[in-house]
Amino acid sequence: MRKTLLLLAPVLLLGACTWGITLNDAGKQVRTAWNSDVSQCRDLGKVTVSVMERVGPVDRNDIKVRDELEVMARNEAAKMGADTVKPLGEPVDGEQAWGAYQCGSARASSATRPAAQPAPASSGGLQTYPISGG
Repeated sequence: MRKTLLLLAPVLLLGACTWGITLNDAGKQVRTAWNSDVSQCRDLGKVTVSVMERVGPVDRNDIKVRDELEVMARNEAAKMGADTVKPLGEPVDGEQAWGAYQCGSARASSATRPAAQPAPASSGGLQTYPISGG
């Protein structure tokens, strides 16, 4: 029994590292501009986030660390009113700086959106509205 607990302890500790780092509702509205040009966007500042890259002597999976850094950057940028983040460099020791930008919505504004057209009479008089991707 004791040997089983000793073997399971490291697994549980490693798995616990990712609990609680989730993309919140505001962060879901922030896109990541990996290769996009953000020169036309308004610079709102810098967000620096960090996670544990090592648990004791064990290095965590690099992809998981990068994913968690992106999630945290998007969540923090949303608090600043940003709609776009872009990494400013590679992660170093579990820490990474991100630029926070306001680039405007990819959706058409209501002023440029075409007016709704009435649906054919056979559909019960319902109206349809265009939906843009985004």
